[in-house]
Amino acid sequence: MKMSAVISLIIANVVVFVLQSLSNGVIDAYFALWPLQAIDGQSYFHVWQIVTYAFLHSTDNILHLLFNMFGLWMFGTEIERYVGPRRLLACYFASVIAAALTQLFVPMLFGAPPGPTIGASGGVFGLILAYAIMFPKRKVAVYFLIPMPTWLFATLYAAIELFQGVTGSQSGVAHFAHLGGMVGSALVLAQWRLRARFR
Repeated sequence: MKMSAVISLIIANVVVFVLQSLSNGVIDAYFALWPLQAIDGQSYFHVWQIVTYAFLHSTDNILHLLFNMFGLWMFGTEIERYVGPRRLLACYFASVIAAALTQLFVPMLFGAPPGPTIGASGGVFGLILAYAIMFPKRKVAVYFLIPMPTWLFATLYAAIELFQGVTGSQSGVAHFAHLGGMVGSALVLAQWRLRARFR
C-alpha cells in the first residue's frame, strides 16, 4: 500500500523540525528563505531556499508546525483523493514557490525589514484556495466554532491577509507569502482547466 503524498509531506516536515531543533540554527541559516537584499553587508539568499523554507518551522513554537500540518492534512487529503498525488504535489509546490517569490519582492515595497521566512503556510494557503474551488459548498468550522462554506472561508482569509500585509498590523507573519501561495494554486488550477478544455 502506497503512502499518500500528504502523509509523506507531513513526515518530511516533522523530520526536518527535529533536525532543526538539533542544529543550533545551522539549518535555518542555509535553508530558510532569506531576502534578496543584503543584511549587515552580507547576502544569505540561495536559489534552493524558494522550496526548502517550506519544510522549516519555528523551533521556539511547536504550534507553528502543528497548525500548518493540520491544515495540510485537512485540505490536502481531500484534494489528493480528488485529483491524485501528482497533482496534489504540483499544486502544493507551485504554491510554495509562488509564496516564496512574493515574499522576496512584495514586502520590500512596503518597507518591511529584511529577515528570513520559514513555514509551510504558503503551500497550505494554496491548498485552501484549491479546496474552495473544488468543493465550494463544503462547510469549514472556523476555529471549530463558526461553520461557513469553503468559498467564503477562503475569500475572508485572503482579505484578512491582504489587510494585515498592507497595514503591517500583525508583524512576524508572512502575509504576502500566504497570498502568493493562493496565486500559485490559482495558476495551476487554471492550467488544469485549460488542458481539460482543449483535450
